[in-house]
Amino acid sequence: MWVFGYGSLMWKADFPHCRRVVGYVKGYVRRFWQASEDHRGVPGKPGRVVTIIPSNDPEDCVWGVAYEIPEKHIQEVIYYLDFREKDGYDKVQVIFHPESDSTLEPFPLTIYVAHQDNPFYLGPASIQDIARQIRTAQGPSGPNREYLLKLAEAMRSLAPHVKDHHLSELEHELINLDMNETNGHRSQDEARQSNDGMSVFRFILFFFLSRRLLFILSSLRHSHKEHYDVHQ
Repeated sequence: MWVFGYGSLMWKADFPHCRRVVGYVKGYVRRFWQASEDHRGVPGKPGRVVTIIPSNDPEDCVWGVAYEIPEKHIQEVIYYLDFREKDGYDKVQVIFHPESDSTLEPFPLTIYVAHQDNPFYLGPASIQDIARQIRTAQGPSGPNREYLLKLAEAMRSLAPHVKDHHLSELEHELINLDMNETNGHRSQDEARQSNDGMSVFRFILFFFLSRRLLFILSSLRHSHKEHYDVHQ
């Protein structure tokens, strides 16, 4: 038995397997259109994880990793994956195409897909809205942003020649949001420091002018006294 991972299974295959092959399935695209309330979010504040969507272009590909499961562990792994992918995912059979330098021919395998009629399907949204949701969501398996960044890194490591535009745009937007927040905090800190500096400057100026005023008043009193003494 073979299973295909296109999400967290690409970097976290914590089940028995005897072989791993990088490759792709055709006629699909990978999208962050599935809600996660059990791993990367919580009820009321779900995260977003990937599913694969049938594409209008039969040449579109989703790259990932195929794992061969030893015969004696098949039932164990099926039980584990059914539980892991329990929030809206169903098993389907597709044809897997190993990468070009593999000696294997295309073969059928099992893949977990979240169809549009499942209760956790969120559907499309703008890259900005998806990135904002991912940035703030967190669940039992960790921050949703970690899921996105690890998936992007896994793609760069396993299939560096492949460009997943949806994934790379989300990663870029997430990094931009982080940078904007950091710059905003820096601007606030700089403004606070500037205000503190102005406060010190005003205090010194006030102190200097006060001393100067006291000196002038003292001089006037002294001059007035001398004038008074002369006229006595």
